[in-house]
Amino acid sequence: MSQLLKCISPVDGSVYVERPLSSDGDIQKALDKAVAAQKSWRKVPISEKQALLSKAVDYFVANKDAIAEEITWQIGRPISQSPGEIGGFEERARYMIDIAPESLADQNVGDKEGFTRFIRKEALGVVFVVAPWNFPLMTAVNCIVPALLAGNTVLLKHAAQTPLCAERFSEAFKAAGLPDGVFQHLHMGHDSAAKLIGSEGVDFVNFTGSVPAGHAIQKAASGRFIATGLELGGKDPGYVRADANVAYAVESLVDGAMFNSGQSCCGIERIYVHESVYDDFVSGAVDLLKQYKLGNPTDTNTNLGPVVKTSAAEFVRGQVAEAVKAGAEALIDPGFFAADKEGTPYLAPQLVVGVDHSMRVMNEESFGPVVGVMKVSSDEEAIKLMNDSEFGLTASIWTEDADAALAIGDDINTGTWFMNRCDYLDPALAWTGVKNSGRGCSLSKVAYEHLTRPKSFHLRTKI
Repeated sequence: MSQLLKCISPVDGSVYVERPLSSDGDIQKALDKAVAAQKSWRKVPISEKQALLSKAVDYFVANKDAIAEEITWQIGRPISQSPGEIGGFEERARYMIDIAPESLADQNVGDKEGFTRFIRKEALGVVFVVAPWNFPLMTAVNCIVPALLAGNTVLLKHAAQTPLCAERFSEAFKAAGLPDGVFQHLHMGHDSAAKLIGSEGVDFVNFTGSVPAGHAIQKAASGRFIATGLELGGKDPGYVRADANVAYAVESLVDGAMFNSGQSCCGIERIYVHESVYDDFVSGAVDLLKQYKLGNPTDTNTNLGPVVKTSAAEFVRGQVAEAVKAGAEALIDPGFFAADKEGTPYLAPQLVVGVDHSMRVMNEESFGPVVGVMKVSSDEEAIKLMNDSEFGLTASIWTEDADAALAIGDDINTGTWFMNRCDYLDPALAWTGVKNSGRGCSLSKVAYEHLTRPKSFHLRTKI
């Protein structure tokens, strides 16, 4: 009897999806098929690949409402927000499709009499994508679409919480007419995934998830000379300068901290505010948080749903309780939100002040609807605190001075630096992290360099 994958919906605790896990034989068969398919797929003209993948994107757009409802039931995101995932998916996919010919073109290294010389970007082979649940389409598309355009074949393992998203990818590519074996999804456990990574035939692994899981991916790949792309989350800070538009900063940073119930790798998890605007910022943030509607995410009036699991809610509650015990102050009374109930994944938004970096709520990824706020007296203090983290995914500054923003950003150890915006991936820019936020790159032209290998052609044309 095969083992079962069960997706427990945070909406009501019911079993929303149940699927058999792939056997070792199923996984090997899929890998063999991917290896065989790649030999011909890499030779398909880029224009044909673009047309096929554009049709796959069309499938997602045409089925937007049904897919959004599935996302809401699988992870608990409010139905008022889930359609935005398909919008973000489409933006990233179409951009990567559009830039593929230029990004994958042969690189001419200059004229030399009697020679033809250029560098070609060749596909790696089989790319294994291990995708997370929190933004199940947008995270997966970051690698899947450019990997396919580059001539690789793809195997996808989606998180156990979002199996229907993996199936939607397969349905989309089938509807688009992608050749058999070019894309396949597999429902599998962690041990099976590790075994697959160590197998001959997998040529690159793209993983989005936790730091411990990233180490497990590295360990699984350590016996082979293959590369890994790792996006491992963050503890992303925002800095509100004295010259900031405070009302705008409040609106943007609170949304950056609370969207998707705070379950975003690049969401705002800590905020540093200049002392001259600190009181205004904190009072404005509290007022805004009290306007949130926590409840059943299938209700269109809800804008804050449950976190993915009760254990995740308990983790956040534990961070807050520890901080309060150490002298911090939680400014939101959970009782203000009727839906907040211990023993459930329904968790009220929270803003904590009087915090410092000895507290877990300021140094450990929360991945929930909580944010700590600290008062600072200078840019130098803010820089020091923003960099005081094991993570380095994104950071943001809120100011009217673009020159200051550029100068400060040059001293911040993150993959992305924002001014007056946060919690967003621009597909034209390289998505990357430093420190424990991982390594590698997705999106932008740079992503294609990580999904291909350079091959030099040196042809003597005159003897």
